[in-house]
Amino acid sequence: MQSSAPTPDAVADLAPKGRLRAAINYGNPVLANRNPATGEPGGISTDIARELARRLGVPFEPVLYDQAGKVVEGLKAGAWDVCFLAIDPLRATEIAFTTPYIVIEGVYMVASDSPFRSNEELDRSGTRIGVIVGSAYDLFLSRELKQAAMVRAADQEAVMGLWAGGGLDAVAGVKPVLEADARRVGRLRLLPRRFMAINQAMGTPRERDTGARYLKSFVEDAKASGFVAEAFARNRIDGASLAT
Repeated sequence: MQSSAPTPDAVADLAPKGRLRAAINYGNPVLANRNPATGEPGGISTDIARELARRLGVPFEPVLYDQAGKVVEGLKAGAWDVCFLAIDPLRATEIAFTTPYIVIEGVYMVASDSPFRSNEELDRSGTRIGVIVGSAYDLFLSRELKQAAMVRAADQEAVMGLWAGGGLDAVAGVKPVLEADARRVGRLRLLPRRFMAINQAMGTPRERDTGARYLKSFVEDAKASGFVAEAFARNRIDGASLAT
């Protein structure tokens, strides 16, 4: 069963330029990817955005980013109308979020011979934890950690460069990405428990009240109807779970 048709005001809020400009963060491979030959986006967030554009009756226009922090910066420039980001209190001051559609685990990675065995042991003076600047786990750990030092880099490649140079004691990130790094680099292991559940949702600029209400109902319907589950399966997502 599909949610009710959007009102003209909702369409105007979500597609003020006559097209749905959707921020697609292909820096998170769980959510999105980019065809290296054509540059076209794919992944679950792209599928959901295309469906939203169809229901609004407007063209879909992807606005591509390589990290979440740049998506947030794009908000200030008015570059997009809807986004796919992890819910965070700081971001929520400017973005009206829907309920989550999938959940990704945030975990730590350390050297195989590291003495650290639990998340709690990392929060001590002198411990250096690498993160991608502006990521959901950067924002979360900046609030939660009391003694460990956060070492920020532009992207995952830069974070792993710091690791290779001996500048880190641990790396924080999304589980599928760190699992891939551990396999590629070797002599690395993930700590056994997640330090956070990264709730991925859609969002729109907070001042767009009518659009935000429709977006919330759209996501709820996309989950209830099985659309999100079908997109999840079609994109063969590993390392995440469907949000309830």
